[in-house]
Amino acid sequence: MSLPKRRATRAIASSRLTSKSQATVPAPVRKKLNLRPGDTVIFEEWEGGAVRIRKAEPLDLEFLSALESTLSEWNSENDDRAYRDL
Repeated sequence: MSLPKRRATRAIASSRLTSKSQATVPAPVRKKLNLRPGDTVIFEEWEGGAVRIRKAEPLDLEFLSALESTLSEWNSENDDRAYRDL
């Protein structure tokens, strides 16, 4: 999917990374994205290198596609044989 090239119109918040590379999502961003505790967010790379954050929706295909590569340990012929009859 090709997203249109856009520039940010204004910065609405900032956050600093901790020593564990974690950041707090600032209140104005949480409000704008309607984020609640336990929600999942997606970081999308746009053409030109920009990154966008958005709330993941249930059964979000882009999120599931990104997640798929992390599940490769259960994707083997041995697993197929072991669980084929379930």
